[in-house]
Amino acid sequence: MSWEKHFFELFDDLEQQAEGMFQAERAAEVADRSRAEYGSVTLASRLMASLGTDVVLRIQGIGVLQGTVRRVAADWCLLVAGMQEWIVRLAAVDQVRGASDRSMAEAAWSPVAKLGFASVLRHLSEGHTSCLLCLVDGTRHETHILRVGQDFVEANIGANATALFPLSGIAAVQERV
Repeated sequence: MSWEKHFFELFDDLEQQAEGMFQAERAAEVADRSRAEYGSVTLASRLMASLGTDVVLRIQGIGVLQGTVRRVAADWCLLVAGMQEWIVRLAAVDQVRGASDRSMAEAAWSPVAKLGFASVLRHLSEGHTSCLLCLVDGTRHETHILRVGQDFVEANIGANATALFPLSGIAAVQERV
C-alpha cells in the first residue's frame, strides 16, 4: 500500500469519526432542546389541539366525565357530554385521557379563547341562567349566579339566601336548560 493511499484512508476514517461524533452531539442537543421546549406546553394548549376530540376528564369533586372538547381557554374548557355541557375549570382537572399528542401555542388562539373562567361565569349571571355549581369538595348547588367578582361568585343557595364561592373552589358548572 502506498503512503498516499494510507493517508487518504486515515483521513477518510478520521472524517467519518468526526461526522459520527457531530451527529451524536447534535442528537443529544436536539433531545435536550425538545425537553426544554416541552416544559412550556400547558394543559390548555394540549386541549386546544384536541378541539372536537372525545376525551375523558377526571375532575375533583365530580369524578369522570367523558365528552367532546368544544372550547378551550387558558383556565377552562367546555366539554359536551351527551346532551350536557360542562364548563370545567382546568385547575380542577386531575387527569385527561384521549387528548391530542400535539399542542397549540397560545399565540395562535382566537381572542375569545383568552377569556377567563370568571368571564364565562359572568355570561351565565347576565342571562340569569339556572346552573349546577359543582365544587372541588364534591358539594353541588342548584343555583343562579348573581354576580361575579375578581376571584369569587355570588350565588343564591335557597329562598333569599346567598353565598360566596371562591373560583378556586369551583370544579365545574353545568348550565341547566
